[in-house]
Amino acid sequence: MKSTILGILCSLSVLVCSAQDQFTVSGYIKDAANGEALIGATVYIKEIQGGTVTNVYGYYAVTLPPGEYNIEYRYIGFTNVNQTITVDQNVRLDLELKADNQQLEEVVVTAEAIDENVRSIEMSVAELDIKSIEKLPAFAGEVDIIKSIQLLPGVSTVGEGASGFNVRGGSVGQNLVLLDEAPVYQSSHLFGFFSVFNPDAVKDVKLYKGGIPARYGGRLSSILDIRMKEGNSKEYDVTGGVGTVFSRLAIEGPIKKDKSSFIIAGRRSYADILARPFTDIFEDGAGLYFYDLTAKTNFNINDKNRIYLSGYFGRDVFKFDERQGFDWGNQTASFRWNHLFSEKLFSNTTLFYSNYDYGFSFGENDMDKFDWNSRIITYDFKPEFTWFINNSNELTFGGEALLYRFKPANAVGVSDGVSTDISLDERKAIETALYVGNDQKLSEKLSLQYGLRLSTFSYIGGTVYNYGEATPGDDRPLISTEEKKDWETIKTYMNLEPRFSFRYSLNTTSSIKGSYNRMNQYIHLISNTTAATPIDVWQPSTNNIRPQQGNQVALGYFKNLRGNKYEFSAEGYYKWNSDQVDYVDGADLLINEFLEAELLSGDGRAYGLELYAKKNAGRFTGWLSYTLGWAELRVDGINFGDDNVNREGKWYPTRFDQRHNLKVAAFYDINEKLQLSGNFSYIAGTPTTFPTDRLTVQDYVIPYISGSERNNFRIPDYHRLDLSLTINDIWMGKKGRGGEDYLVISIYNLYGRQNPFSIYFSQGTDRPIVGDPIATSATQLSILGSVLPAVSYNFKF
Repeated sequence: MKSTILGILCSLSVLVCSAQDQFTVSGYIKDAANGEALIGATVYIKEIQGGTVTNVYGYYAVTLPPGEYNIEYRYIGFTNVNQTITVDQNVRLDLELKADNQQLEEVVVTAEAIDENVRSIEMSVAELDIKSIEKLPAFAGEVDIIKSIQLLPGVSTVGEGASGFNVRGGSVGQNLVLLDEAPVYQSSHLFGFFSVFNPDAVKDVKLYKGGIPARYGGRLSSILDIRMKEGNSKEYDVTGGVGTVFSRLAIEGPIKKDKSSFIIAGRRSYADILARPFTDIFEDGAGLYFYDLTAKTNFNINDKNRIYLSGYFGRDVFKFDERQGFDWGNQTASFRWNHLFSEKLFSNTTLFYSNYDYGFSFGENDMDKFDWNSRIITYDFKPEFTWFINNSNELTFGGEALLYRFKPANAVGVSDGVSTDISLDERKAIETALYVGNDQKLSEKLSLQYGLRLSTFSYIGGTVYNYGEATPGDDRPLISTEEKKDWETIKTYMNLEPRFSFRYSLNTTSSIKGSYNRMNQYIHLISNTTAATPIDVWQPSTNNIRPQQGNQVALGYFKNLRGNKYEFSAEGYYKWNSDQVDYVDGADLLINEFLEAELLSGDGRAYGLELYAKKNAGRFTGWLSYTLGWAELRVDGINFGDDNVNREGKWYPTRFDQRHNLKVAAFYDINEKLQLSGNFSYIAGTPTTFPTDRLTVQDYVIPYISGSERNNFRIPDYHRLDLSLTINDIWMGKKGRGGEDYLVISIYNLYGRQNPFSIYFSQGTDRPIVGDPIATSATQLSILGSVLPAVSYNFKF
């Protein structure tokens, strides 16, 4: 370890010396129409046949020896800008690019440079700009970020009505979802039918499935990094829409032109409001709705300092009457400060707060009722620095400190007026990390990205539970308990997380890429349901629950064809994980003080092949993705067959094991007024656990599973076709009224497929005839089993 650190320091000293007697050209690149930073804009210097791209704040820096240079600034959908400059000192050059109307006449399904997939070192990364997302057919005609990324290779869901998404065989709880760097623990509204992210407030969406940089940590499967708009700094804009399920409205504009701006965006569903005249179901206070509010502002203090403040507040309400029902919601707040120490040293300091709370209530009056709620609160401080050493090395380093506060249960039951408090104690934990990573260009053909993250996690304060050993698959016995002071450390974990990626260019149109990353996850989503639900409980790693650790290697081939009009990629991946959480049969996960006694730990693996083909430009565009994948667990005490002594588990498929996953997204520009789009999804049946036998006791059938088998059958395959038609210039775009508007007519599940969500077994209600076998039946549950048409009207002025 010491020799490795010494080698890195020596390398950095050589790089610093080689960068002397050179100058830096730096600045910000923005959209001329609204002042928004352009992420990933290309800065190309012809004389050195290379350059750089802007970071997530639109900043770039290029180091050059003295001389005269021709610099080209470009971004897809915008007019290129060429500048000739003389470099004899450091140069600050901020630019605004104008939209190229001629390019915009053609549908472009990415905002990246058209050869970015080949020349970038990133692999296992999917990026969608909001313009691409808006073109996709969506449930109830509403643009949805989470459902859009499910059309990409390696990303899936277990079915309609399932919250979140699954990446390369991982669970929903193994994805880190960030909104302006603050974690969002529940990414779905209305049990998974809509995402919590308002598209009117979103600028950029980036999903890391592998090759994850050292600056990210905390989850095993993926990082979904969502960046909000900063707000139009040029003029006021109003954007909104009226749809079948909800309406939305966003207002943005300058506080001081070109210096500061804001955006406020809100949504509210109204199924309950529209239904009130036609049914009495809502008369007793029942409700089924969600709402969210997103806001952001920024201030350009001077050339070296800029601050951002953003927040989100959203809630779902599902009430049977005024006393009974479910509700859940996210709250986040982020403060960020960009500072330039010099042209080469860029910093961003982030403070954020995140609160996810959820609960339910039952009971018809105050004499007999039950109330339960839970929450997880996160505080974070994260300073990060980017050092543009030279054109071949970009060093990123920083740290992070998080405080978690878990409240597993505030639970009070009242029976005949007697109140019983069965709440569970709060749990706390501190997670810290230090990281460093370097993007290094060794030659025109070979580039590397490597880094190291040191993470620690301390479980602190409260009651310590000590459990003894048990036969695998059985509850562990409680040996003793002890109390620790409020901030006293109970258990600490420390882990190194190496990261490495490479890109080797075969020629100007093709490359080979590879990556390795190790991730550690210290908090766990406790769920044994068919799909994750909004009321699943988060738990920290403790003296009884070890952190999950995951390793992944990936290798891919990337190719562009016909002048980058078409692109193709093939990626193979293999993941091996340890300390994966599973449960004993019949585990009680809700309001269980001794939950840790019912948790099991084992190994996981996932591997597969992802194929992706895309047509980037023209009247007909789109993409096709196919994933062949396996995801399995091995846990002692589960699926042990006839070995009832040692109970050594055999590999079994996870609930997210989907052998085949095919997605097609297509867009056709009929003319300037009409656009047609469609998407098709096919997912092989997911595993589920069925009884292998049954016992009959006093005319009641009791299902039985031999050998503790888990996920031993598969439900039928899932497939669905959606279509939508966009009609532009409905009213605002006509006769010089100003603004723009369009109508979206969509059909979800065009051929009315009754896709299975789950299958359950039941016994008939008729009295059994003596001597005859008792009849049982299997019932397939479909969340949406019919065609769902929708209309939405959208506007901007």
